[in-house]
Amino acid sequence: MQAWFSENPLVSYLLILGMTFFIFQNVFRPQQVKLPLLKAIFMYLTMIVGSAILLVLQIDKLPIIQCMAIAIVMMVMLRARQIYDKWKNKSTTAD
Repeated sequence: MQAWFSENPLVSYLLILGMTFFIFQNVFRPQQVKLPLLKAIFMYLTMIVGSAILLVLQIDKLPIIQCMAIAIVMMVMLRARQIYDKWKNKSTTAD
């Protein structure tokens, strides 16, 4: 899999960029506070450049995409646990 990502840098870059945006939106902006336009542009440009750096590391045989995928899986597990706890508390208070 690592070799395939190295042979397809455009796909790798788009995956890294998409996962970076997703992680930023869900971890660093949990309240969905709107940034001013210039700050938002600066943040996304910084993520675009940072993703290019991560692409170089991915091509250099570091498992960047796999690590980001694990981080996203862990975020989904946390969200599922939060939903379960909220549902469980609702059902215990209704009894």
